[in-house]
Amino acid sequence: MTGHGRGVRMEGGRQFAVELSAVNRRGAEVMVNLPREWLTLEARVREAVLARVSRGRVQVVVSASRGEAGGNEILVDVEVARRFRDAALALGRELALEGGLTLESVLRAPGVLREPGSIPLADPGQAWPVLAAALGDALDALTRMRREEGARLAEEFRARLDGLRGTAAEIAALHPAVSSRYRDALRERIAKAGLEIPLDDERLAKEIALFADRIEISEELTRLRGHLAQFEEQLAKAEPVGRTLDFLTQEMARECNTLGVKCNDLAISRAVVAGKAEVEKIREQVQNVE
Repeated sequence: MTGHGRGVRMEGGRQFAVELSAVNRRGAEVMVNLPREWLTLEARVREAVLARVSRGRVQVVVSASRGEAGGNEILVDVEVARRFRDAALALGRELALEGGLTLESVLRAPGVLREPGSIPLADPGQAWPVLAAALGDALDALTRMRREEGARLAEEFRARLDGLRGTAAEIAALHPAVSSRYRDALRERIAKAGLEIPLDDERLAKEIALFADRIEISEELTRLRGHLAQFEEQLAKAEPVGRTLDFLTQEMARECNTLGVKCNDLAISRAVVAGKAEVEKIREQVQNVE
């Protein structure tokens, strides 16, 4: 199912933004785009998304920037500068090198100075709570949009289920006459062939009985109606039902195929073709259902 969600949280002058874009996919796939400093959080982000999304390809884009009230001054990350100083001094002692650090050398260290519009990225562990909150807001927005789409799909499904019920009723009404027409056609062929076979001949009755048994479709119609009822029950549930609907659609297609094989009647064949077309339309949309 498709959808979009955005979540923004502010923390210490920093703006954490998460954008989610979802497109249709039979399984679940999460693509995460994080700032380099937060790559260790990718597994947490992926886990949080998969806890809420069971189908679809979700693109996650996480960004961090300064808040609007932060001004245009150059930002200094004191924590990065301190770590750089400690590491440089330790290396000097380890290698017995002379000389000391200057302010200029510290300011040149990567990440100490940041241009306006960027922020000193916090430690991943410290950043995760506010990032998780922004991600939660984005997931809420995405879920609302996908639910709206799901409601529209449910209405379409119900209309197609009604069409299939009508098809099943039509087939059930047409079926009793098939054996009678076969009996009449068989007697007509016997008469044209000039065969002296009484109409109440046991062999003739047996042939008609075997034919009626071969085209018996009451079980298939019962199963088809049962699948339709189960499908509609699933539409009323709040939890993800996409995979269940997928299975039921396959079963409906199976019953329609069996009806087509057994029907041996032009009118019933036309009704079966119409029913199979409805099932195929349902199958195409079910692939998109959460």
